[in-house]
Amino acid sequence: MEDRERPEPDVRVDEEGQRCVVHVGGEMDIDRAPMLHRVLDTVITQPGGPDEIVIDLADLSFCDSSGLNVLIAARQTATDHGRHISLRHPQPQILRLLEMTGADTLFPITGT
Repeated sequence: MEDRERPEPDVRVDEEGQRCVVHVGGEMDIDRAPMLHRVLDTVITQPGGPDEIVIDLADLSFCDSSGLNVLIAARQTATDHGRHISLRHPQPQILRLLEMTGADTLFPITGT
């Protein structure tokens, strides 16, 4: 059986004053979700960190429930730290996942 090649997840953080953009690309599944969780948790919980965190999903081609759970957990962590999270440019598959689960009501979503 041949292993299916998957695009490597790409997570890049750009800080813009009191706003931080976390760019997420590739595929996000159960194997890769912990990496995204670590990055988001670090950005959200850092002392003196940004008030606003934008998660840019333009280059995310696949996301399963593990990735969705990371986004929802990050939202709660941000709320606990007095910070705000929004999602930007979700691909149709990601937007459908958000809508089917009702998670689209939890986040401001831009660039759809």
